[in-house]
Amino acid sequence: MFFASRRTLLPAFAMFIAFNAMGQSYPSKPIRMILPFAGGTETVGRLVAGKLSPALGQQVVPEPRLGATGNIGYVAAAKSPADGYTLLIGAVPLLTNPHLNPKSGFDPIRDFAPVALLATIPNVVIVHPSVPAKNMRELIAIARSKPGKIAYGSGGFGSANHLAAELMQSFSKIKFTHVPYKSATLGIAGALSGDVDMVIVVISSAVPFVESGRMRALAILDNKRNSSIPDVQTSKEAGLPGLVAINWYTIMAPAGTPRAIIDRLNAESVKAMSAPDMREKFAGMGGDIATGTPEQTGEFLRAENDRWGKVIREANIKAE
Repeated sequence: MFFASRRTLLPAFAMFIAFNAMGQSYPSKPIRMILPFAGGTETVGRLVAGKLSPALGQQVVPEPRLGATGNIGYVAAAKSPADGYTLLIGAVPLLTNPHLNPKSGFDPIRDFAPVALLATIPNVVIVHPSVPAKNMRELIAIARSKPGKIAYGSGGFGSANHLAAELMQSFSKIKFTHVPYKSATLGIAGALSGDVDMVIVVISSAVPFVESGRMRALAILDNKRNSSIPDVQTSKEAGLPGLVAINWYTIMAPAGTPRAIIDRLNAESVKAMSAPDMREKFAGMGGDIATGTPEQTGEFLRAENDRWGKVIREANIKAE
């Protein structure tokens, strides 16, 4: 029995030694980090790459692969060798795109290995000053009494702010009128001009207009207040604790990347994001550092995938 057990254990031990050696020797050449979007994804990617390069002893090179609502970058990352030399900065569209378009060309759960959750930045509901609602409860009351009266702008069908508004309608049992624009920036411009009443945007985009009085913030779509606009209530405080719509960023690798490499990247990512200067930079964007193990990251992504998939199916949203 002893000899049988030893024969069983020896190959496993040899594999452990090999993977451990792989983790210690990795990386031996530059690593590319695919960025499927400009804006927040690019900002986060470049910040993280700047921290990981000295930590790993090799350059982590940001590589913008823009277009097709992020699908060009996602497909390129999914089809790359699973050797640790191609990474991806993932965000909400990584999960929502395949629900919106079955021909996206990748499966976010099957084709990628989670490395680490990096940060979260909440969305906030802002309205034009002409809207009489002073808080979320009053907005919902108006929408219930006059279905469709409140018009909101978005960055287009399937955009993050469109999906957030659909989630809000579903939770509140209300009906808005959707006015899609070609970009989230144009959606904000529509709200500023009064062409639409409301827009849901990432908090860093909202703060300047709220502070200047050009827009009014009604609620942060999160369960905790944000230091950027500390007087604004949360959706939980408004009686909608499940109404959470946050922007998040992760590091992903192609599925099949060796565990020793995933562990090395996770450890360095957690260390990088925990640095005081990174905390300060993300706080300035209204965000929070959100580190975790690869397993915790995977669990978070599966829950987000299920949640947004349900919103898309129930609202019958299709990509343009």
